[in-house]
Amino acid sequence: MTGMGGPAGPGSSLIVQAFHTALTRQAALIFLALVVLLVAWNAFRTLQYRRAVASGDPFPPPRPERGPEPTARRVLRIGFGIVWIVDGLLQLQQNMPLDLPTNVLTPSASSSPGWVQHLVSFGATAWTRHPTSAAASAVWIQLGIGLFLVVAPRGRWSQGAAVASVGWGLVVWVFGEAFGGIFAPGLTVLFGAPGAVLLYVVAGGLVALPERVWAGPRLGRIMTASLGVFLLGMAVLQAWPGRGFWQGGTKASPGTLGGMVAQMAATPQPHVFASVVSSFASFDLAHGWGVNLFVVVALALIGAALVSGRRRLLRPAVVALLVLGLADWLLIEDLGWFGGTGTDPNSMVPLLVLAVAGYLAVVRAPAVDEAAVPVGGTAPARRRWERVDSGYTGRLALSLAAVFVVMVGTAPMVSASVSRQSDTVLAESVDGAPSVVSGPAPDFHLVDQHGRPVSLASLRGSTVALTFLDPVCTTDCPIIAQEFRAASQLLGASASKVRFVAVAANLQYNSVGVVDAFNRQEGLDTQANWLFLTGPVPELQSVWDAYGITVAVAPAGGMAVHSDLAYIIDATGHTRRVLSTDPGTASAASTSSFSALLASQITQVMHP
Repeated sequence: MTGMGGPAGPGSSLIVQAFHTALTRQAALIFLALVVLLVAWNAFRTLQYRRAVASGDPFPPPRPERGPEPTARRVLRIGFGIVWIVDGLLQLQQNMPLDLPTNVLTPSASSSPGWVQHLVSFGATAWTRHPTSAAASAVWIQLGIGLFLVVAPRGRWSQGAAVASVGWGLVVWVFGEAFGGIFAPGLTVLFGAPGAVLLYVVAGGLVALPERVWAGPRLGRIMTASLGVFLLGMAVLQAWPGRGFWQGGTKASPGTLGGMVAQMAATPQPHVFASVVSSFASFDLAHGWGVNLFVVVALALIGAALVSGRRRLLRPAVVALLVLGLADWLLIEDLGWFGGTGTDPNSMVPLLVLAVAGYLAVVRAPAVDEAAVPVGGTAPARRRWERVDSGYTGRLALSLAAVFVVMVGTAPMVSASVSRQSDTVLAESVDGAPSVVSGPAPDFHLVDQHGRPVSLASLRGSTVALTFLDPVCTTDCPIIAQEFRAASQLLGASASKVRFVAVAANLQYNSVGVVDAFNRQEGLDTQANWLFLTGPVPELQSVWDAYGITVAVAPAGGMAVHSDLAYIIDATGHTRRVLSTDPGTASAASTSSFSALLASQITQVMHP
């Protein structure tokens, strides 16, 4: 049993600081890449200009122009690009590193089947183990995808941006939104079904289609009809008896919708928004049946009009959907981003963008692409790099910059998802950063778990990781022992040059047999570089005093209360690091983090 003498950990402030540091470093890397791209673009245009002047040809050279980008496609591309950028900016909130798994990821899957919870748990665990790198990665991935969609209007670069949107959107939909809750009870479009990011995926798939598919109203009719079928399905679900939407209720026992809205009203947010949402919650509690009837009828009528495909019905249907959607976004979804861990504006905004794009794809056919004939006769033959104009090369440079931003986020995110070792910053957030010291370590003369004499002097030539454990402890000490064992494994071949040493910290139970039993219980009896030392109480007391360890009998009985400290002593017998070993809440992430921290500190001492 531990709990005395350890330093107070800085808690979440250290995580937030590490998050900001990671963002700053990555931003500096992105800025450097932008400078390089700018220099390269300027050099290319200068070379192009000099070749044109030398040959006597006009600059920039005339080239055939395509028709404008289809309006509906442009709305989708820029609209969802902006939404991705907003999502990336929301990821900058300082609560994201620590609170996203507990406040967003895990709750999103709480009412879903076990296999969905298992998938989401995988993502939550990866985020928990690497909170700063995962949070920073999400910022850059989403900002990069958004910028990529905005700056790449045509061709393969634009399709590449759309594919990136589809890929990352599926990852977020599965691991971040638990499939948008489609496998959970209470599914309703009013509260986000089928998940905002699934709509990003749909939009990305549409933008990735060849531009010729946008010619004529056919694709628009498919889009509006599909949206209509979806709304009709949502109307049926909204009207289905027994799901709680027809009930108003009371504050103590609200219906499904009233309970959802009341929960959103309690989210930390400006008073004006909380007041509006709270008022609607009260209205639904009093008139739940009427509210649900209105929603069911509205969804059914709008869906039927969209499915019909008749132009004279499409405009009023889209306008009605815009009004209903914006009201839902404000009164029920509560704009989606309040509370410190809001990751997106919820599903209604992307749904409305899709609706507008589908309508435009029907009523505004794209212009036919016709190659323009160059003025002034036949132009001299040019190599491809000489024919491209400044607009194209500028968009190319911006697209490359956006790709680089996505890669800056993707690399650490992939690393975090496959690594089982937690970031050391988690341990530091509990116990503080290791103290760097320098001075001779106090010698000791004790016996190991086999009764053989051991002194600090006898360990010269090896780096020593020294801590103090209660051999009959059943709470923290076994955890600390396993952290030392894991640190040895992390060191690999270097572990043969390190001795992991524990000194018994119990006034009553400290015999050789007791420490040997602890080793066998924890599987440490097979670890060649592990020593659990003990001796007479006076000798143990002198070691405790020399290392600043306080040991007392716990009020409950045999276990001891003692300080949580570890010392790293170099091969010459000098103390180089002092760490707190308090496991805190003893989560898997924090213990894994401490073993990584211990291993890294040992490595620094061994190779200064």
